[in-house]
Amino acid sequence: MQIYVRDNNVEKAIRTLKKKMQREGLYREMKARKAYEKPSEKRARQKNEAIRRRRKAERKMLQREGLLPRKGGRR
Repeated sequence: MQIYVRDNNVEKAIRTLKKKMQREGLYREMKARKAYEKPSEKRARQKNEAIRRRRKAERKMLQREGLLPRKGGRR
């Protein structure tokens, strides 16, 4: 991952770096690696993540079909 500093604007480069790291999921991974996760906790977390992804996909599908209003008030 590379971030270029333009016009000596280091603050903007740092903000850009943080956004990229957030999008890539690096903060989440660092937090997960900080401490040991028991196998039972790992399975429970993965199950909850799968449920969340499935609900999101269903919600998106219903929004595309017009059965649910879109988030943000788009028309």
